[in-house]
Order: sequence, then structure tokens, then C-alpha cells
Amino acid sequence: MMFEVEDLTVASPATVSRCGMIYMEPESLGIQPLIDSWIQIIPSNLLAYKGFKARLVELFSLFVADALFFLRRNLKELLTSMNNNLVQSLCRILDCFFILYKESELKKVSEDEMKLLVVGLDSLFVFALIWSIGATTDYEGREKFSEFVRNKITQKEVKVKFPDTDQIYNYEYIL
Repeated sequence: MMFEVEDLTVASPATVSRCGMIYMEPESLGIQPLIDSWIQIIPSNLLAYKGFKARLVELFSLFVADALFFLRRNLKELLTSMNNNLVQSLCRILDCFFILYKESELKKVSEDEMKLLVVGLDSLFVFALIWSIGATTDYEGREKFSEFVRNKITQKEVKVKFPDTDQIYNYEYIL
């Protein structure tokens, strides 16, 4: 038998333990467990590539919490969203790019392809950030979010690398 309730405000600990129920509000978890679990399912060849995982974790820590805070404090959403859903959208957009680099029996990813991904990782992340966290607001909010992202990437401590066309083909740029 299964009962679904809106919340457990009137349930006693005994009721919860006997029924085996566990209820956690999405906000109480925060976004870090979601990010950590998503990073674990990225194709293993990407995680093993030099500096990829560390840079991805760094990009999440540099941008996501600040972007969500900015959204909640300064922007008007057309439809209200939850932080976990926005972070999940960010991860799904990145998944669309990363799936191209998943190795299989039939497909091996070359060193040159991996270098190109690493060169473009910052750009891909900022793109995904804009189209996930910045996408739920109105036109005026999108302009403000654009300004926020531009200011953020120019901060000295952030150091986001955007390759130009020459740098994409100059692999020494990465390392």
C-alpha cells in the first residue's frame, strides 16, 4: 500500500519509521550532491583526461552558486523554478556536448579531439550556464544576467579562457 502526502508535517517519527518513508525537501539537499553525482556519470575517458575534472569542478564552484543567487535576488522569472532543476538543466546541456567524446568498442577519441574539448570547456560551460540558469527570466532579466556573466568572467580570480580561432588549433594554448 502506498500513500502519497503533500508533506509530513503531522507525521510522528514512529509513523515514518514503520512505513519506511523518507521525505526531504529539494531545497534542504542543496545543489552540491546533484553536481557531485552528475560528475560521476561523465564518460570515464573525460574524467581521466589531464585537468578535465578539476577544471569542471572549478567552473561549477566559480559560477553556479553566484548565478543562482543573482537570479533569485535580482531577476524576475516568467515561471518559477527550483535551483536543483536549473542545475540539472546545466548538466544536461553539458551532457549533449560530452556524449560526443564517449568511447566505445567502435569509437576511440583521439588526443587531438580531447585537447579541443579542453580548450573549449570554459566556453561550453558558460554557454550551458546562460541557457539553463539564465533562461527562465524575462527579456530584461536576460540582459541583466548577460551583464552578470560578462562581469563574472572578467574578474581576476575567475580566469575563464575563451579560445579564438587561432588558439583552437594551437594545442600548446591549453597546457
